[in-house]
Formats: sequence, structure tokens, C-alpha cells
Amino acid sequence: MELPLDHFRLIGVNPSASSEEILRAFQLRLDKTPDEGFTYEVLTQRSELLRHTADLLTDPESRRHYENLLLNGASGLEISSNREVAGLILLWESGSPKEAFKITKKALQPPQTPALGSSREADLTLLAALTARDAAIQEQDNRCYSNAADFLQEGIQILQRMGKLVELRKVLEEDFAALLPFRILDLLSRDLSDYESHKKGLNMLENLIIKRGGLEGKNKSEFSNYLNQKEFESFFQQIRSFLTVQEQIDLFLELQKRGSIEAGFLAFISLTAIGFARRKPERLFEARKILKKLNLSGLDSMPLVGCIDLLLADTDQASARFLSCSDEKLRDWLINYPGEKLEAICIFCKNWLENDVLVGYRDIDLNEVDLDSWFDDREIQEFIEKLEKKSNRSIIRSKFQSQFKEDDKEVTGISNDESDIVNESFEDGRLPLPGGVRVDEESSYPEKIYGDDSIKNKSLEFYKFALEKFAEIKFVFGEFLENKKIFEKSPYIIYLYAFLILFSLGIGMGFLRNNFKKSNQDVNKIEKSLIVQNEVKDIPMEERSDAEIKISSKELKKSSSEQFKNFNPNIEELSLASPSIDQIKNLINSWLFLKSSYLSGKSEINLSKIAKSGLIKRTIETRQDDIKKGIYKEIRTKINKLDLVSQSSSRIVVVAELNYSEKIIKNSGELINETSFNPLKVKYILGFSDKSWKLADFVSGI
Repeated sequence: MELPLDHFRLIGVNPSASSEEILRAFQLRLDKTPDEGFTYEVLTQRSELLRHTADLLTDPESRRHYENLLLNGASGLEISSNREVAGLILLWESGSPKEAFKITKKALQPPQTPALGSSREADLTLLAALTARDAAIQEQDNRCYSNAADFLQEGIQILQRMGKLVELRKVLEEDFAALLPFRILDLLSRDLSDYESHKKGLNMLENLIIKRGGLEGKNKSEFSNYLNQKEFESFFQQIRSFLTVQEQIDLFLELQKRGSIEAGFLAFISLTAIGFARRKPERLFEARKILKKLNLSGLDSMPLVGCIDLLLADTDQASARFLSCSDEKLRDWLINYPGEKLEAICIFCKNWLENDVLVGYRDIDLNEVDLDSWFDDREIQEFIEKLEKKSNRSIIRSKFQSQFKEDDKEVTGISNDESDIVNESFEDGRLPLPGGVRVDEESSYPEKIYGDDSIKNKSLEFYKFALEKFAEIKFVFGEFLENKKIFEKSPYIIYLYAFLILFSLGIGMGFLRNNFKKSNQDVNKIEKSLIVQNEVKDIPMEERSDAEIKISSKELKKSSSEQFKNFNPNIEELSLASPSIDQIKNLINSWLFLKSSYLSGKSEINLSKIAKSGLIKRTIETRQDDIKKGIYKEIRTKINKLDLVSQSSSRIVVVAELNYSEKIIKNSGELINETSFNPLKVKYILGFSDKSWKLADFVSGI
């Protein structure tokens, strides 16, 4: 066989080396015999080859003849078959492990396969493992990690096939496993046009993370010995810049399904990035939905959700989110900002997008975030307009059905204040009243709230609403039938569609009939109640019996008597460093009782010991507005459940599940409107200031 090296390389000297240098190198090679486990026979052959080379190069005539052959283009050394393995060992030692491995691999395959159990088989198998490992190291030094992995994998396969050197095979397997992050980096960093390599790298990355137990590394795996959590995070941060934003979204969503919470947060970030960079506001809805479901320790999601609300042009909700965050420095900065609060939120959002969201993607390169261009974009404006119209339609539909639903509080625009929930207006600027009656804001209130006119108005408006929906269905069916030309295919389908339309119409008429009947029953009950009240009202006070007096005051006192039947508010400061859930509940009950009493006009404001000044100011403004309108509110609440969300030395967050009802009453005693939510979820935020806990804010309808 011919080896790809010359005598100078074989012995390890330069072509200009003197005879003394050659003899010295020869002696060093003899003394440094490989101790990896080769047989005595092959090591003896190695020594003979070295001696032959030394004799040739130290003899002037032989050396001159050999140098002439090299000058004339001769290359390689002819080695007899019985010294083949020894020659391969010398080729490996000369710094050519890749060439030595390829020849050794070929020598182990048919028809050159050595006899089973022979010394040649043992020496070639050992040499294949050693040259595979050194070739992999050489490729790693050249940053060709994929090639290095190929050498290791082939070496492992040879050892498995030969059934030898189990310990050495484990070493190669460990090297192969340790090489995985570098292989992934090699494959993903290539040009995107190399689709197969990129796809292979993505699959390897996902499998690596799954075996580790998510981004958090929950599982004890084979990789923990050489890739601890800190090293993995550094590696992953480098990898992300070679992935597109959509590739990251797909990866993080899959990892989140498998239980990785950190992947869920990164999915939120990536969805926000693609939503802003590609002008796709619908992706922001997906991002917000994911963030709200996360329970990531130490994460205050309020400012982040507030940024999403801002990008969707819901500035009121965005402001409420920021004021509800747990970061006191951020809240203080926002409150004390010299300009408009909206300007401060925009600055925060801009910095967040630039520094945390729009970085680390292969296909996103935004040097500066321009919120003005975002809101000026025609597609964004159209999306927000559609969103506002959808919100109005949702409100109108809920009024017709005489109930409020909490299916999508972010879209329907429910207010943060409990008392503001019933103050949603119609699209035309009219206020909703019981029975479906609407009045202009400029007029006071209708002279006849309940009666035939209200029933007629309610039925007529609901009938118009149903006709509009039926017209839409008819139009859609007409377009569908015209486009599909169904009549030309089969006349029997005409009867089928006619039957379906009539069947749907029958169901709709039945629903209208039941709704109309229910409306009559509700109105009859209300009329009877008003008749009783009016009859009692006409009787002089001194002539009324105790029972009659109870009837006349029943509606006005029912809420306060039932709401706090067994509750005696202890208006004292809560100064304990770590209050219990019962003490927090007592503080919130005190707030609800005193606020209800104040808004009903029965007492003066007395909240300074349990609420912060900002909340007290809002309550006073609400009462002043009611006084101007000549009304007051009777509010009834009951805490069914109170859960602790988070607690620190300066901030407590709880979520309460309330039964909530509110009546709006004219000063004359006339009931204007009544609304109830059973249940209503409210998040309460308590802050520690002036050596006591005080209610700082609340968010309804979470």
C-alpha cells in the first residue's frame, strides 16, 4: 500500500535536516513508543520502518537519490502489506489523523477485513478509534464541528461493529455528546439557503432542550456533566441570533406545551417582536394571552401587559396596568414624571421594545423604535377601528340580553372601578336603563320608565336587531348559492336549504317569543313593586304602620343591611409587618363598607386610615359627580373568596371574588338602574406607607 507521506515526515524532521538531527529524531521516536495498547508485533514493525528511514536519510547517496525522486514529483511511500498497520501508526503520529482514519476504516471493510480475533484486527480497531478522536479534535480546532462529529460517529460505529474496546467507545461517545452544542451552532450559523443543514440544527436544538428538561434544565441528563445551566444559558443566548423570529415562536410554544415556563415568556417576547416589527397587531393579542397565563416567579407582568395595551391604543388600560405594578420605583417615576403620564408610558414602552424585545433575531434589524410610525400605519389604524367597533357591538348585545358577560374583558372595555362597570354608553351616546329604555344625556330621566312604551321599544329594537341578523344570513346564503351554482347541480338541494332556513327562522321566532314573555313578566313585577311603593308613599308618615314603613324603605336599606349584617368595621390602621389573610379581608371589607356608605350619602369620607390619598380622591370625585347629577348609589358587596397572590415588605396583592350589585337612585327615591355581577373578580393592591398598610389601587374584571 502507499501512504500519503514521505520519509522526512515519517521520522519527523525537515528536508534540510542534517544526519545528526535525523539520528536524534530517530532515537526519540524509538524511545516514545505508543502505549495505547498495540501489539508487540506491530510496534516491532514500526521500529523497523523508522530504522529503514533513518538509514536512507543518513546515507548521502541514498538521500540524494530520494530527493531527486521528490523533485520529479514522486509522493507517498510504498509499504508492504505485512507492515501496513505500522505504516498507518506512523502516518497518525506524523499529524495526519484524518488520512490515517480513512485508510484504517477501509482496511476494516470487506474485502480487506482482517481475520476475526487476529492481532491485525485488534491493532486496526484500536487505531481507528484513536485516529477518529484525533481527527475530530483537529476539525474542532478549525471550527468544523459537524465534520468533527462525523469522525466520532464513524469511530463509534466501527467499535460497535467490531465489539471491542468498550471503555474507549464510551470516551468517544462522551466526546460526541459534548460536541452537540457546537454542532448545533455550526449548522444554524450557515446561510439560510442551506435549508437541510438549518433544519437539522433546529431539530437537534429542540431535542437537546427537551432532554435537559426545558430551558430550566429540570432533568438530570447526559449533558449535565459538560453543559451546566449557566453554560447552557450562554450557549442559548448565542444560538438565538441565528434563528428567525418565527422559528423562535414555534420552538418556544412547543417547549411551553412540555411545561417550560421560561419558554412561555420567551414566546410572549417573540410574538410581541413579530407583531411590532411586521405590523401584525393580532400577534400582540396572542402574546398578551400567553403572558396572563404565566406564573413565572419574580415576574411583574403589569408593565409588560401595559405596553401591549398601549400598542393597541388602550391608553386607559395601559395606565392602570402601570399603576398596579409591584415596582415602587417605576410607579414613583410614572407618578412624578414632569410631563404627561402617557408620554412616560411611551418612553418605557419604546425602551422595552428596543432593549428586550426586538433583539436576538436573524431576520429583525430595527435600530430605533418609532411609535409614531406604528400608530400612523394604515393597517394598524384599521385594526384598532375594527376593535373599537367590535367593542361597541359587544356592549349593545349585552344590553339587549339584560346581562353582562366577562368572556373578553380586554376587548369589551370594562372599567377598572367597581362603580364604573354599569356606566358603559351606547354607540349613539345614550345611557342604558332597565327594560331597554334609552334617554339622552342632556335630559334628566324619562317620565315613564316602566310601561307599555318601554315594552314596545324593547321589543321593537330587539326585533330590528333580529331582522338585521336574519338579513345578513340571507345575504350570505344568497352569495354562497350564487357562487357555487348549486341549483344547476341538483334541484333537491333547493328544498334542503329552504327547510334549513325555515327551521332557523322558527327557532329565532321561538326565542323572540320567550324573550318577550320574560320581559312582560319582569315588567309586571317591577310595576307591582312601584305600585306598592307609590301607595305607601301617598300615606302620611304618621298614619303608616310599621310594616308599611318597612316596605317603603326596603329597597334602599336592603343592600347595607345584608352586605355587612355581621360586620362591624374596625377603622384602625393595619400596622403589622406581615398581616394575615383575615386581617387583609377585614381592611377590604372596611373599605367596601365606608365607600358604600359615602357614595350613598349616609356619611362623610373616612378612609384615611385604610386607603391612600389617590384612591380617596377618586372616591370623592365620583361622589361629587353623583351630587351634580342628583343621584346616589346603593352598593352591596360580599367577599366570597380572597386569595393571596404575592406579598413583600412593601406590597401585597390579593384577588377577591365578590358578589356585587349596584343601584343608581335619584334623590327623590326613584330607582334609575340596577346592575349585579355574581361573581366579580377584583385585584386589590396594598402598599405599606406611614407605618401601616393602605389600599393603593384595585383592578376589576381581571
